Amino acid sequence: MVSQTFDQTWRTPRALYVPLDHEFHFDYDPCPPNPEVNGIFSEWGGCNFVNPPYGRPIAQWLRKGLGEMRKGKISVFLLPAYTDVAWFHDLVLPYASEIRFLKGRLKFGDAKEGAPFASMLVIFKPTVST
Repeated sequence: MVSQTFDQTWRTPRALYVPLDHEFHFDYDPCPPNPEVNGIFSEWGGCNFVNPPYGRPIAQWLRKGLGEMRKGKISVFLLPAYTDVAWFHDLVLPYASEIRFLKGRLKFGDAKEGAPFASMLVIFKPTVST
């Protein structure tokens, strides 16, 4: 069996994205394929879908998402389900409004095989004070 090389910029599976878009109504993607703007330094929309390039520091994207949350914006992150790393304990657990662990391994882009890791959705929503 030939091992498949995992491309860190492959697109989110449509079968995952479409229902999320119906639920959240995304208006910005700071990590599109072939970006013209660096999403870390751009102003994000009101509701963001974030599938960061996994070869770059995920913590940097999570900190940006937390900053956007403090501005009243929602961000839904598609991330590897690494529960043993510092960014999960320091940035996800204390601040996520919701964490959804996905069943099975996602097939990104044109992959014929699943990713070499499990995935999760991390959702940052601003809290409303009463």
